[in-house]
Parts: sequence; C-alpha cells; structure tokens
Amino acid sequence: MVKPVLLVLGASALPLAQKLKGPLDAEIHTPQCVSGGDVTYAKATAHFAQLFAQGRSIIGLCAAGIIIRAVAAQLHDKRSEPPVIALAEDGSSVVPLLGGHHGANELARRIAKLTGGYAAVTTASDVRFGFALDDPAPGFVLANPQEMKPATAALLNGAPLALEGTLNPFPAATYADGPDAVTLAVTEQRIEGAKTTLVYHPKTLVMGLGCERHAEASELIALAEKVLTDAGLSPASLAAVASIDLKSDEAAIHAVAMHFGVPARFFTADDLARETPRLRNPSEIVAKEVGVAGVAEAAALAAAGTSSDLIVEKTRSARGTCAIAKAPQPILDLPGQPRGIVHVVGIGPGTPDWRAPAARAALEASTDWVGYGLYLDLVADLSSGQQEHRFPLGGEEDRVRHAIELAKQGKEVALVCSGDAGIYAMAALVYEVIDLEPARIAVNVIPGISAFQAAAAKAGAMIGHDFCCISLSDLLTPWEAIEKRLHGAAEGDFVISFYNPRSLKRRDQLERAFAILKGHRPADTPVVIASNLGRPEEKVRIVRFADFNPDDVDMLTLVMVGSSQSKCFTRGDGRTYAYTPRGYARKREAAE
Repeated sequence: MVKPVLLVLGASALPLAQKLKGPLDAEIHTPQCVSGGDVTYAKATAHFAQLFAQGRSIIGLCAAGIIIRAVAAQLHDKRSEPPVIALAEDGSSVVPLLGGHHGANELARRIAKLTGGYAAVTTASDVRFGFALDDPAPGFVLANPQEMKPATAALLNGAPLALEGTLNPFPAATYADGPDAVTLAVTEQRIEGAKTTLVYHPKTLVMGLGCERHAEASELIALAEKVLTDAGLSPASLAAVASIDLKSDEAAIHAVAMHFGVPARFFTADDLARETPRLRNPSEIVAKEVGVAGVAEAAALAAAGTSSDLIVEKTRSARGTCAIAKAPQPILDLPGQPRGIVHVVGIGPGTPDWRAPAARAALEASTDWVGYGLYLDLVADLSSGQQEHRFPLGGEEDRVRHAIELAKQGKEVALVCSGDAGIYAMAALVYEVIDLEPARIAVNVIPGISAFQAAAAKAGAMIGHDFCCISLSDLLTPWEAIEKRLHGAAEGDFVISFYNPRSLKRRDQLERAFAILKGHRPADTPVVIASNLGRPEEKVRIVRFADFNPDDVDMLTLVMVGSSQSKCFTRGDGRTYAYTPRGYARKREAAE
C-alpha cells in the first residue's frame, strides 16, 4: 500500500510530522534545506502538484491556500482525486480539502485524535448523517454516481431513506419508508432508476473462465460480456475472474480481468476437484486433460466460497468457457492465488532523486524485496513492511531463483538492482532462468539510470557521441573475448565505459585495457573516474589519459575513457568538465 505523505515546508513543522509518521504509516517529505525526512524536494508547489498527479494522499503541514494554489490546475473530477489535507503546524486544525469520500475525512479524524485537534469535516452528508452516499461500505460500488447530487439533496432536505434489497451498503444508517423516500437499490441487475434512485452493486459475483491455449482475448471478452448480458447481470458486481493455475499465464484470461477492472485468481486442480459435487456440467474429457471435471464452473464456485451458488452454468464459445457463481455477501477476501510477478527494478545510482516513478511504484506495491543488502538499504525510505530477502555480493543466480520462487507462490516481488536492471544486472539472468525452466509468472523490467549515464552527467557530456560499455570482469566472460571487444572499441574510436574495472582478485585487467587503448588515444584524452555515484561518498574526477592511475580505482568505481574527439575544459567555477562533440562544428563551418 502506498504511504500517505506528510509534506513539511519548514523545520518548525518537522516534530509534528515525526510524531504522526508511525501511527499513520506515512513518509515525511522535506525541502532540501531541512534534514530528518524521508524524501527531499526542491520546490514545494511543484512537489505538491507532482504528488497529486501520482494519486498520493497528501497531508500538508501548512496553510490551506498553499495547497490549493499548488493543485488547482489539476482539479477536474472529484471521483478520482486523492485525499488532500491541510494540517496546522500545532495540530489544532485538520482540514480535508479534497477526496473527502476517498478517505480524507476519515484520515482527518484519525489525525485529530493523534494531535488533540479538530477535524474540520465540511461534507454535508458526513456532518449530518455520519456517512456519504458516494462512499459505501467495502464490497459495494455506486453504479450511477451522476445521480448522487439530486439524491443527496433530497436526503438533506428531509426525505427519509429507504433501502431496497437484502444487502446494506451503509450499515450505520437508519432507514425509513415513505412515498418521497430516497431509494437505495442494491442489486446485481441493471436497473434504470429514477433520479432519486442510487444503485449500489455488491461485489458478490465471480466469473469462472476456461480456454484453449493462446485463445484470442477478443473471443473470451465477447463471451464474458454475452454471459453477463443474457443473465441480466452487471459487470459492476464482479469481484474477480477465476481459473485453474495452468492458465495463470493465459493472456486472454488476464485480458478479461483487465476489461472488467477486477483481479484474476487461480486454483490448483486439487482445489477445483473439491467443487466436483457442485458442478452442473462435469466433463470426463476435461478431467483427463487438466485433472478436474470442469474449470469454469469449479473456479467460479471455489472463488465465490463454500456458501456460493452457481447462477450461470458453463457457456461455451469456440475456444472458451464461462460460468458465474454468486456469494451471499460481498467478497472482501478473495481465495485462490494471483499470478505472481517479478519486478526487476533498476533503482539508479542510489539517490532517491534519480529513481524512476515506475521503480518507486513497483517497490511500494511489492510484498517482497530481493537483492544485495546494500541495494535494499538504498531503497529503505520506501519500506512499508515488505519482507526483505538479503543476499551477499555475488550469488546473482541465487537471488534470481529466489525471486522467481516467491513469485510462483503468487507474490509480487521486487528484484532490486542498482543502475539499470538490464545493463550488467539481473534482467537478462531472469529471462535466462525462465527460458531454461519455464514458469508462469509475469516479469516486469523497470529501467533506471545506469552508472555510465550518471558518470557522464556528473562530468559534463561525455556520451554526446557514439559510446559503448565493456565489463572487464572475466568471471563470466573469457578474457580473450573481452580483449577482442577492447580492440574493436579502441579502433572504432568509441567513448568507452568500463564496468567492473577491478576487484580484490582482479588487479591487472584495467592496466591491460589501457595498454590496448594507448595506441588509439591522445595523451590529453579525458578520463572520468566516478565512485559511489548518487551516494554521500560520491567522488567524480577527470584526468588526462596519460595521468591515469589504476590504483585510484576500486570495485565501486566506473571508468570512462573519451574518444579521440573528447575534450575537457575548466569553467569559471573552477571545475573541469568533459564532453564529446557531436559534430556541430562541421555543420557550423559548412554554413559559413
């Protein structure tokens, strides 16, 4: 779950933020001039706007006007806006500004209890009745939000509240009958209600699916829609789609789940076999193929629970089957197993400022983190109770296999890599292992800023023209192959970034590489020596090729050697910068 943000504008508000951090399971964002937070920002209004666009819950320890001006341009639809709260620095006033019915009102009340302040909830229905018509109980969804305004107005004007159906979307409310009552219709059916009718669909339905391998998604979606329409059922009442675990990597089934905006759950053949007595259409052919007499019906019943009923029997298309089961109450805790996923996350050099939003989202969404201990330390600011699986340096295949095994259990796993996950990192190994030992898990590779990009940026613009990366580690690649690549890169006049330049056991590869380059690079060619990029110990130097000393390099250092065209110069700030021209000088000369 994504943590709410306690956004601090000045050091005076930090003590209150630190007091609330633990109870709210929040993270503290501070300006760069204030220490003691989890994330720093440069400009408050821009950071407010960015967090709001990401859908983050925001608690601003500042004046309400600052927040309003920061997010005003993004206010379009209150149904999709995240909670935004203004909190006085002394905790006395807690004002939910936006997202009142998306958690802001309740969050404001929690904060007020912690600070001893007052939650200034202004939502009319909350103030008068203690609940809001667009915020039903878990497991219910409002089908016609466009009718909420007139229904709320009628309720606030004194119309009694009546309930049709057997399930209650507002357990705390008191209902009364009357000719002018506001009707809350709770149903699985499509209802064209009057303007004073609000329709709440309980999530009581599960759609069971089966299909041939590589069935077309369009066919299965069409079958699912037809089954719902013919039965007079609303897609809004679907809690999930379900199938056998052999189909957990079937694209068509996931396409149906995505089409209806519900999760997919999968069951073993043994799980589904327990539903055999309740099947309406058992099949010996299916039993021989997958070990259970019916996939669609059994999966629907298994996911809807032991008290469920099969309300739509197995219906066929050319390559798929569909059935629907109904639970007596909204399904809040889905049984079965989701399709596991391994996010191969490149976190960049280490600083949060250079971490991609997609990497952050994957880390926050994952239940388990796998990686070298140092890399997990670099993302500790995002930790919210994830199970950490720490590995020492080396043993990359052990890490990959462990992450895959966790995902096979249905977990969402982040395999944490420094730099870019696809550059001398774990992504290729993940695919290599899955290629050798097929698994039905999903894989999501998230790129990051690689060390050579960070080094080039810190030094100036060294990769402004053609470049290459070469690892000098001969643990996995024979030195003969590395040497051949070195000759090619030297003769091709590439800017060269050397990864793994040396270690405790490998001491001479870097010297041998420079010996190869010596005949192809002028003595004044700039060489960038970058260590601990993105970390407090960061050090970036530029030296001449002739002055390069291999003893200045350790295992946390990247070495970048310029091409014969690369240049360096010192600016007025006293710092030396290096760059590689793209060729615009020739373009300028041609224009003269």
